[in-house]
Amino acid sequence: MAKADYYELLGAGRDASDEDLKKAYRKLAMKYHPDRNPDDKEAEQKFKEVSEAYHVLSDKEKRAAYDRFGHAAFEGPGSGPGAGGFDFGTSFADVFDDLFGEFMGGGRRGGRRQAPRGADLRYNMEISLEDAFSGKQATIRVPGTVTCEACNGSGARAGTRPSACGTCGGAGKVRAQQGFFTIERTCPTCQGAGQVIADPCPSCRGAGRVQKEKSLAVNIPAGVEDGTRIRLAGEGEAGARGAAPGDLYIFLSVAPHHIFLRDAMHIHCRVPIPMTTAALGGAVEVPTVGGSRARVTVPAGTQSGHQFRLRGKGMPALRGAGHGDMYIEVAVETPVNLSKRQKELLKQFDEQAGSRPTSPESEGFFTKVKELWEDLKD
Repeated sequence: MAKADYYELLGAGRDASDEDLKKAYRKLAMKYHPDRNPDDKEAEQKFKEVSEAYHVLSDKEKRAAYDRFGHAAFEGPGSGPGAGGFDFGTSFADVFDDLFGEFMGGGRRGGRRQAPRGADLRYNMEISLEDAFSGKQATIRVPGTVTCEACNGSGARAGTRPSACGTCGGAGKVRAQQGFFTIERTCPTCQGAGQVIADPCPSCRGAGRVQKEKSLAVNIPAGVEDGTRIRLAGEGEAGARGAAPGDLYIFLSVAPHHIFLRDAMHIHCRVPIPMTTAALGGAVEVPTVGGSRARVTVPAGTQSGHQFRLRGKGMPALRGAGHGDMYIEVAVETPVNLSKRQKELLKQFDEQAGSRPTSPESEGFFTKVKELWEDLKD
């Protein structure tokens, strides 16, 4: 009986990329896997056929030979069992590990599992609005683990070194044969490290890392916002037995200010002004986030709530050019604790104001109220 075409078995065209072939095989292998189809001889045979096809087509040299000569490329003396010497006791385990190893917690075939990378750390840091405006250099102290200096992270006593695991031969994995299917598991002796320590380091007790608080300099750029994250690569927890360390993430929070209110790159400030300044006009000096002073001209007749815009007096752009604006909102104050003379003058002012409107906003409001009452009477 003629063997089926490998490309047809996988449902792929002859111009299919390596990734397309992998996806096609992954789908079919899951479909016909013996664990999903127990006691199904037809599914088992199909599983063998698609695995054989992928074994050949995933190898560039074998694929080139198959494209030129077909199945005849693997016939004859020395070809071994199956196409291209494909034996389910060994080769399929490698094919399956190549495709599905990431789902089973294993690495690529042929190598021991690397020691886990160190954990990432988080540090919460609060800064003032002034610091966010100008930027700053800060020093922080972070508790965590560092590489053991006594053993340089190996976990073995100084002058000795870890030896290859006798159970797995340094591979970090052991294989068990179940019929034609080979099961690969993490070595129970070395837990996948591929090495064992006969004489542990007394300082770290074989861990390769120790607890230690360290001081770090942090550069906070100007313009940072609440929630900004700064990453310090390699400043997290030390990795086990010399593995790569994790990272440190600094999360910034900007403390509320007692005068200024931030809105992205803009700053808002509410400034009280005397009633006389609002009525007659004048000027007021206001502070800025940068520490300087700005002069605001208040025209006569300014109403409470009016905003003045100061261009470029806001927050700087983070890692960019330019600044936001500052908005000054005036609040007209009513005087209190008046002297007798001041009260007399205000009464005179009120009497003279009766013949000529001096408060346009209140006049408009009460005109609308009067119209409303008249409408209700009708």
